[in-house]
Amino acid sequence: MAWREHIVKRGLIVSCQALPGEPLHSSFIMGRMAIAAAASGAVGIRANSVEDIEEIKKQVELPIIGIIKKDYPGMQSFITATMTEVDALVGTGVEIIAVQATMDQDEAFLQSIFTKYPSQKFMADISTTEEGLRADRLGFHYIGTTLIGYTPQSQHMEKFTVLEELIKQCKKPVIAEGNFNTPEQAAKAIEMGAYCVVVGSAITRPQIITKWFSNAVNEIL
Repeated sequence: MAWREHIVKRGLIVSCQALPGEPLHSSFIMGRMAIAAAASGAVGIRANSVEDIEEIKKQVELPIIGIIKKDYPGMQSFITATMTEVDALVGTGVEIIAVQATMDQDEAFLQSIFTKYPSQKFMADISTTEEGLRADRLGFHYIGTTLIGYTPQSQHMEKFTVLEELIKQCKKPVIAEGNFNTPEQAAKAIEMGAYCVVVGSAITRPQIITKWFSNAVNEIL
């Protein structure tokens, strides 16, 4: 599939997210974050919740990868985990919807989203090579390494190793996401052949960035 056929260009996607309880939890603030990202060369935005997506769409013209994070009792999946979240995201007109496609997510559900919304672009958030290849087979338009290290089955996996395997084996574009926290790591992912790289915490979560610095300083004190 030629790169020009995609609605998001190759490059950096900035994840503008702040969960309830975090200092910057505000749709207004996420909108301003998106403006800053767009002004600095981002080719897309990843955003969580209908409210944040609607605000960001007012502020920038970049394509958005939309998600809804929600915990369900008895379910390990939490990123756009049911059709309720998919329906809500489709209603925003978001360009790409990211869905958790780890092995604990029911394959019948993953197949059903394509049946219900054949014109919508979907991204699979996965944590292992096996999950990425399944998502590729099921028809996801983008495969994202979002959850490497965040699932029991991926605890000891190295993100660049999984990324390399998926780039070699997947027919669809692979998006590097998940702890690409330095410019060097982001550039390496693109050099390896990733279609895009998503960076979030290192750009848009000051409480985490501050913790990195304070921990380093406190080790000396």
